[in-house]
Amino acid sequence: MKISTKGTYAMRIMADIAVNESKGNVAVNELATRQNISQKYLEQIMQMLVKAKLVTSHRGIAGGYTLSRPAQNISVGDILTATEGKLQTVTCIDGKCEKAASCMTINVWGKLDKIVNEFLTNTTLKDVITNNVK
Repeated sequence: MKISTKGTYAMRIMADIAVNESKGNVAVNELATRQNISQKYLEQIMQMLVKAKLVTSHRGIAGGYTLSRPAQNISVGDILTATEGKLQTVTCIDGKCEKAASCMTINVWGKLDKIVNEFLTNTTLKDVITNNVK
């Protein structure tokens, strides 16, 4: 599994919003400046996060973004799935591999996938911003 820049930027963006939303809605231009991401690219990522219902968009002069739910209720997996789609370490474990029945390594990949997905599911945005990732 390779996480794209959209995924890594989404993590940074979500952490930034979580840390700064107590000051009010977090504006796109502020996010772009703090995270050194072009505003156009950031807006594309924000659309994905809104569609996934991870952030809420607020229009108007004081507009911007807020988390749609508390940081402890948003997992790293939620964020990465919003930008990357299905998170899978290898493609052969999805049941579509013609060699699965005779493959001696499929259990290794299945176990790895399970561990990675458990970590992503059990690690929250709050863990990220409080440096409590275990």
